[in-house]
Amino acid sequence: MRRSLAFALVGTLASFSALAALPNGSKAPDFTTQASLAGKPFTFSLADALKKGPVVLYFYPAAFTPGCTVEAHNFAEATDKFKAMGATVIGVSYDTVDTLNKFSVSECRNKFAVASDADQKIMKAYDAVLARKPELADRTSYVIAPGGEVIYSYTELNPDKHVENTLAAVQKWAEAHPAKKVS
Repeated sequence: MRRSLAFALVGTLASFSALAALPNGSKAPDFTTQASLAGKPFTFSLADALKKGPVVLYFYPAAFTPGCTVEAHNFAEATDKFKAMGATVIGVSYDTVDTLNKFSVSECRNKFAVASDADQKIMKAYDAVLARKPELADRTSYVIAPGGEVIYSYTELNPDKHVENTLAAVQKWAEAHPAKKVS
């Protein structure tokens, strides 16, 4: 009895976490923030990035932690595939730009940008706050279509499926919008 109750509670909590993300079809909140690419700070604008194609926006708890490092490596390895479909990848955490300058070189391998959300406004707007430690982002990935619509969202602390899932979502979008792909 206790074991089934425990499994039910874990299932309920997992469902709650999965429902925390913005639902598909919702309008993605616009934002502009400081980011880093290849160790160089710049201002990232979601609106500007969406003019070029879909955006893979992923939230992660903290730079240089084990799961976040794995996820950054996975996104770095897949960046060329995302670019071939016209997509921009941007990771967001509460880390400072100084920390992200280092993370973008070593863990992101100079392949994609990471942005600072030190005041947590972006993660809150995207319902990507880690419940048990609210100063951190939950590991949540979004694919946002050029019109600003969320077409895919996924929340799971395990980093293993985020790249695979967002790549599949961008591929599905690219197949439906072949004229918008970058050659």
